[in-house]
Parts: sequence; structure tokens; C-alpha cells
Amino acid sequence: MLRVYFLIWFFGKHVGTDAFGNLYYCREKSKGQPSRQRRWVKYAGLAEPSKIPRFWFGWLHHTVEAPPTKVTQLPYFWEKPHQPNLTGTPHAHQPVLKGEGGADYTAWSPAATAEPERSSSGSLRGP
Repeated sequence: MLRVYFLIWFFGKHVGTDAFGNLYYCREKSKGQPSRQRRWVKYAGLAEPSKIPRFWFGWLHHTVEAPPTKVTQLPYFWEKPHQPNLTGTPHAHQPVLKGEGGADYTAWSPAATAEPERSSSGSLRGP
């Protein structure tokens, strides 16, 4: 973690902040460095890559050159507001169960699996 703060302090140029509070930085290319500038994000809170909005994602991965702070990018009419990955949280998607008893499937259980019998010839015979 100390290395990240050192990198930001000496080489990082703050480019912008998104709605989630993530901070975006870049480092201009210099002699002996790769051919393009280095870009990174310092997450606000838990490091969760799904919290990066699409405009900033494009800038981080060099899809676009100008950061969203310098170029006005309007969302398409069909786009919903960005949401982070909610898997494993109380807000995760819960499917609606259908069928008898509220479920359209039966969960697998090792005890419910019948072991096929072997005939005298050694071939498998179903239950």
C-alpha cells in the first residue's frame, strides 16, 4: 500500500474523480518507459473493479485518449445508471421460483443419487 502512495505522490497527476469517489491518475510516458502513458485508479473504499463507470473504464484501458473530465460524453437513451456488482450482497438478484411448491427444479443431493447396480457380467444396469 505504501508503494501506491509513493507512486501517486511523486509521479501521479490527478485526472479526475467519478461519482463513486474513485480517484483517477496518469503518469506521462518518459524515457525507458512503455510507449503509452500509465493510467490507474485508487478506489474509494473496497477495491471493486465493477465500480468503474464505462467512460472511465474506456479511458483506463486506452480506448479513448481524453478523460471524461475533458470530453462531454452523454449516455445513450437506453442506458441505465451504473451499478456496481451486487453479487454476494443483500441487494443481489434473487430469481423468482416457479412450479409446484414454488420451485421449478430439485436441488441435487448426493444421498438421493442411486448408485447403478452391476450385473453378473460386469456391465452397469440402471436403477
